Amino acid sequence: MARRTARSAHPSIRIQAASSAGDLPLEPGRRPEDYEFQVVTIPRGVSISAARSSVTEEAEYGRWELARTRMYIGGAQKVWMRRRILRVRSTLQR
Repeated sequence: MARRTARSAHPSIRIQAASSAGDLPLEPGRRPEDYEFQVVTIPRGVSISAARSSVTEEAEYGRWELARTRMYIGGAQKVWMRRRILRVRSTLQR
């Protein structure tokens, strides 16, 4: 999966595609290949309203859903977002 960084509402909030399938939050019976993941890293010192608006904007316009939120001791936060990958089969006759 190619690593890309998107823009956010706050300059210090990083948005990246998840690179490894090690600890990704999945529903029971689902494989990591069924989802596309994105990790939003929010450093300490960012206001709650800026973090909320950035995550909400990504979720609404990118059609992401919240999968996991983790708060670290230093005050930083990581938010995992996911969306289903729709596999379309061709209906054309060969």
